[in-house]
Amino acid sequence: MKRILVPTDFSEQAENALKVAAILARKHNSEIYLLHMMEIPMQHTDPANSHSDIPEALFFMKLARKKFEDLMSQDYLKGIPVHESLKADITFNEIKDSCKEFNIDLIVMGSHGATGLKEMFVGSNAEKVVRTSDVPVLVIKNAHDNFEVSDFVFASDFKNDSKETYKQAVAFAQAFDAKIHLVLVITSSNFMTTHEAETRINDFISGQKFDYYTITIHNDYTVEQGILNVSKDLNADLIGISTHGRQGIAHFLNGSISEDLVNHANRPVITFKI
Repeated sequence: MKRILVPTDFSEQAENALKVAAILARKHNSEIYLLHMMEIPMQHTDPANSHSDIPEALFFMKLARKKFEDLMSQDYLKGIPVHESLKADITFNEIKDSCKEFNIDLIVMGSHGATGLKEMFVGSNAEKVVRTSDVPVLVIKNAHDNFEVSDFVFASDFKNDSKETYKQAVAFAQAFDAKIHLVLVITSSNFMTTHEAETRINDFISGQKFDYYTITIHNDYTVEQGILNVSKDLNADLIGISTHGRQGIAHFLNGSISEDLVNHANRPVITFKI
């Protein structure tokens, strides 16, 4: 967790995420990479060049730099290495490319979620990042004066393709000395007996040198609702889940539980790419 990327549109939600990133950076001696993506055509504009033949681009670049300056002057960032980056907002691949460019370990971003038709046809920005990111994404919904994780729900189907993401979740939990609550939600469409569920989870975690966990097998109408209900019952500080990052028509037809949680959960969500 040495390099943290924080995408910002300078909104209240984005600043909530930046404050959490600052807490993490101070605790783990990390650097923050603050990214703003311009919402104007910039194909022929160099953000580093103060002489632009596109007056609108020049105006918005100056405005963005002024907002960067205002953020950098905040007390909660004092003493933390913060790097500014300004890029063209063509697609959300800008964030993915920035992760490779800066060797990012974690993305922290704010979200107010999305519902109804907006969710179906547009989706939240956080959902789009979750869908494309190869590194873990921590989504922050609310303001946090402090960010401590004591109870960490890790929801999974506990199949073999999620084992690597579980290792990442364990590393995150260890960084906070948090207890992981392993949650398997059973619905009518994926029914299994309690014994089968317990066997699957125990086989999944065998060989892991991490003993600070509980196992919860929960029945509900949908997997998403089950995760939300268990997290509420446990008063969890964080929900973790694996994602395949489906895109295009596959995403439209199949959807994604992780993206639904990002949109609908009131508590922080962290996603790990399978």
